[in-house]
Formats: sequence, C-alpha cells, structure tokens
Amino acid sequence: MNPFHFSFSSCYFQIMFTAAELGVFDLLRESEEPLTAEAIAEGLGTSHIGMQRLLEACVGLKLLRMEMRDNKGFYGNTALADLYLAKSSPKSQYSDMKFDSELYYPSFQYLADAVREGKNQITSIYESPMKDFFQAIYRSEEGIQLYFGALKNSWILYCREMISEFDLSQFHHICDLGGGSGIFAEEHILSYPNSSVTIFDLPEVVEKAKKNFVALEESQISFQGGDFFKDSVPEADLYILSRILHLWDDEKCMQLLTKLYKACKPGGGVLVIEPVLDEERVRSFGAHVASIKLLVHTDGKTRTPSEHKALLTAAGFKEIQAKHGSVYGALLGRK
Repeated sequence: MNPFHFSFSSCYFQIMFTAAELGVFDLLRESEEPLTAEAIAEGLGTSHIGMQRLLEACVGLKLLRMEMRDNKGFYGNTALADLYLAKSSPKSQYSDMKFDSELYYPSFQYLADAVREGKNQITSIYESPMKDFFQAIYRSEEGIQLYFGALKNSWILYCREMISEFDLSQFHHICDLGGGSGIFAEEHILSYPNSSVTIFDLPEVVEKAKKNFVALEESQISFQGGDFFKDSVPEADLYILSRILHLWDDEKCMQLLTKLYKACKPGGGVLVIEPVLDEERVRSFGAHVASIKLLVHTDGKTRTPSEHKALLTAAGFKEIQAKHGSVYGALLGRK
C-alpha cells in the first residue's frame, strides 16, 4: 500500500458503508442501466453535490464503475458491490458492516487504553457498570437484531464451508450453544436432514429467535433458554461452539469445555469454529483484527490451532482434528 494511503484507510470503510446505507448499491442493482449522479441523488433524496462526491469516491475504491456519455458520468455497480454491498443481495454484508459501524469502530477510541491496561473497555464505552459485551448488546431488542444480522451475513458466506469440513452424519442430535441467530442450525439441518438441533442461548435471545424461526421450531430445530456457564446443558451427540471460545479467557473456556465433556454422550464430541491464528502468528490478518476487537470489548482472544487443541485435550476430548477454511478454522474433538 502507498504510505500516503494509510491516513485514509479509516475513511475507506465509511465511504463504502455510507453508500450502502443510503441505498446506492441497491438502486443501481435494481436499475437496468447505469444512472447519472443527478438521477441517483433524486432517487435517494440526497443533495446532488454530496452524491456526486460519494459516487466518485466509490469509483476510486473500485466499488462502482463509471462511463462517460455526452460529457456526463453514468454509474453502475461492480460485481463486488452487486453481490456483497447491496442490501437486497442474498449474500449482502450490509448488516455486518452496520454492526461494525455502530459498535466496533466508535469504540476504537478506547483501543490505546485497552492496550495500556490489558483489559476490555466496556465500562468506559457504555459509561455504565456493565462488564459484559453481551450484556451491552442484549440490553435492547435492536441490539439483538443488529447482532443477529451480522452473524447471518457472516454465516451466509462461511457456514456451509465449515459444516462440510468434517463428516458429521454420525451425530444425530446437535446442541448449538450460543446459536440464537439460528443460521448455523438451519444450515446443519440442510446438510444433515436426519439430524435435529437444540439451540441453547440466553432466555432473552431465545425469545427473539423464536419469533424469527417459528416454522423451524415445529420441525427439527428447538430452543432452550439458559446460561451455559451456570445452567445444565442439554444432552447431545455433538456440541457446536461457533465463534464462542474466542470471547472468553482460557479459564472460562476450560470451564465450558469441561462441562460439555461431562455432558457429552460416549462417542460424541464438540465442534469448535473460530477465527484461527496461524502458528507463527504472522499471517491470518482477519484473526488479528478480530483479536483487536476482542481486546477492546471482551476478556477473550483469538488462538492458534495448537492452543485450541490444548484446551480441548485438557478438558478430556481426544482424536482432535483441525482444519482451516478460507476465514475460519474448525476443530472436532471426541469423547
């Protein structure tokens, strides 16, 4: 990257998200032909000068394409914008961007404090005695919905890949801990139609999830409310921990994994899906970014495959297999 661009890197995301939030990519996706800045501004109810500058910036970032006709610029989506940035696309990442914009990026002003102190800054971020990331998110229905939307966006891209890393056909009853969004459970049922899934999550999350997945609850997906650190977990052939362990320190992870080992049926197991660092910790850029987010908001961290294996082994699990996908890693341990 040109060193001159470093000072602008934080602007890149805001330009992309603003265009998505205003509906630029959706309007162009629905249009059968490229549109002028005037037409886009009129269609979205914005100023012409503001929209013109936003569109030109998006062209510079290769999010939009522009062609000149009679000395006028006509704008259209790139393939990337059509697929991932338009809200109406089945693979849209808009909700994930919205979650980052509203939660993560504003809180990065506390990153230096988190580095100095080595602990999360939840109390400072929310100016309250709250000490838990999820307590902050789940305090409102809007927060839960925002989080569900972000999870759905991520799993739309990577869920099927993660489930296919191992043959899970021998596990008939699955317990998805912290899986309140329901996305992982849905995908599992599609891949293994003879299985059933119990989603175990906090009561307020389960209540929200039931409203979104009423039809599923009547079939192979059921819900149970509880705190997996404090309450008994349902008996299952396989426990799924998708993006859970990185939220907690080693002590809490050991507490949870040991609990699952004791609850697990003989021959059963646990499937862990996480953003994983490479063993040398010099690549895995996405996992490093996740680690910084965790530092500010939680007591957790991203881990290497060997660190995950050490936790699973200490909890009692054996025959541990590890695989790495395009973004996430998956580990399967047996009892």
